[in-house]
Amino acid sequence: MTEDRIRVAVVGGGIGRTHLAAYRALPHLFDVVAVCGRDRTRTSARAEEFAVPRVVCSMDELCAMDGLDVIDICTPSHLHEAQTLQVLAAGKHAICEKPLAGSLAAMDRLAEAEVRSGRRVMPIFNYRFGAGVQKLRHLIAQGITGRPYLGTIEVAWRRRADYYAVDWRGHWQTELGGTLTTHAIHFLDQLLYLLGPVRNVFARTATLVNPIETEDCASASLEMASGALASVSVTLGSSVEISRQRYCFANLVAESNLAPYNKNTQEPWQFVADTPEAEARLAAALASFVPGPEGFVGQFAGFAEALRNGTELPVTLADARRAIELLTALYASARTRAAVDLPIGPEHPFYEGWLP
Repeated sequence: MTEDRIRVAVVGGGIGRTHLAAYRALPHLFDVVAVCGRDRTRTSARAEEFAVPRVVCSMDELCAMDGLDVIDICTPSHLHEAQTLQVLAAGKHAICEKPLAGSLAAMDRLAEAEVRSGRRVMPIFNYRFGAGVQKLRHLIAQGITGRPYLGTIEVAWRRRADYYAVDWRGHWQTELGGTLTTHAIHFLDQLLYLLGPVRNVFARTATLVNPIETEDCASASLEMASGALASVSVTLGSSVEISRQRYCFANLVAESNLAPYNKNTQEPWQFVADTPEAEARLAAALASFVPGPEGFVGQFAGFAEALRNGTELPVTLADARRAIELLTALYASARTRAAVDLPIGPEHPFYEGWLP
């Protein structure tokens, strides 16, 4: 690090541009020193847009760079595990987009590599940092919500042929999964983040909207370890795009706005208490809530603080493993048409992956 700023390089375009914009919003914390991409012309244009001084076109060259603390991986899904391992082996910290890997076995390999390297890996779950979600997390931590009863998540988005014209999308080997893996994974993480571990799932998946290999519709019923129940429904065939989160607790109901994507996790959220006494406690707890930066900016700011202070990352490999474990259970249930219990260990037939 130089002058207390973390020196970072971003690999990949697409969502990588959003990462670059977030780093630009935190100039006191990060110094973006390089961008990496296979196409030099497009990568150079990205470097010029974000005033990044160096362009490289291979991970080998990037990992060999001196004066670099962190490599942020924004490449197609099937590259994530190998590139994260390469970054750790090069003695650098890694940030990696979702999904971090395509199996629990891969997640365990990454955890072992992180320990060996002495470096840190931060998976991306930027939806956690919306003010609405953070308010609910605050209320749960303060004991205001009471026992959870029910969680309901709807992800109704639209993806057409132009989206799948990108060669790695829609294929098991390169995207690692369909709408559960690529789109709903943020909301699966929300469920785990807010309601805790899952005990059992039953899921169905289908490919109904697009001529692709992977699923573009899914429906799942979940039993949480707390005894609460939850449902998740996902489609890429909704002409009106919405996301909805609704959580019923003993003392209140929390409900998101209907905006799609990460705006769903931002304000406004509605919190309705069950009694006048609960309303008073709710009002007092909300008055003590201090909002932080949202989305990628919030997650990256937390990352910088964790590196500086040697504290836990805002999103950890253990967090990502829980999401991958839930994905594993959902795919296993859909494939076998049977309920699946969690946790899933090395003896499970889907531990090595869910690819057909």
